[in-house]
Amino acid sequence: MNSIFSYINRDLRPLKTTDTISYVQDFFLNLNYSHFPVLENGVFIGSISRDNADILEGETTITDNKYELDRFYVRVNMIWLDVLEVFAQNETNIVPVLSDKNKYVGYYELEDVIRFFHETPFLKEDGGILVVEKDVTNYTMGQIVQIVESNNARLLGAFVSKIENNKVEITLKTSGGSLNDIIQTFRRFEYQIVSEIADDNYLQNLKERSDYLDKYLSL
Repeated sequence: MNSIFSYINRDLRPLKTTDTISYVQDFFLNLNYSHFPVLENGVFIGSISRDNADILEGETTITDNKYELDRFYVRVNMIWLDVLEVFAQNETNIVPVLSDKNKYVGYYELEDVIRFFHETPFLKEDGGILVVEKDVTNYTMGQIVQIVESNNARLLGAFVSKIENNKVEITLKTSGGSLNDIIQTFRRFEYQIVSEIADDNYLQNLKERSDYLDKYLSL
């Protein structure tokens, strides 16, 4: 399966602060986007929403209405779960993508991310969900993979789900092997077991999140 990075879209140029609101209104008439990114002198400063553009004065420019811009975005190296969360939090069907140096890279469309989401082994394949915790300086993803594979299991996905008080929580999905044996091995390596999540319940929650976002595809 392709990386989510391959879904970054660059087909349409960003709006510019010098564009008039009437131009923006016409832009949205021809497209199904709820928002679209805006650049000022090549620098991303936010996204203008279709709803706001509809009620602003057409002869004004985006510069005149910069206070109306929404500032959400994702980084180019963010994992798909975090990208999905930004879509949900901002009720949008498009999210700008920035590099680590705040350079505008392109944008994700919700339809593409939902398609990617439904094709991930984390969602599609059967397995067990486990959340483990350790000191943030004393874990490596390599060690986590080794623990899982040493118990004749496969790691279908892993992401850092929480960092707090110098502790890191990692959510894992495994396939094959004995989940109990995997748990005992993590304990031997001084990982705390935060929870063992029923696979069906966890995946149902992810699917409900996906269904919640699907409605924005018709915006």
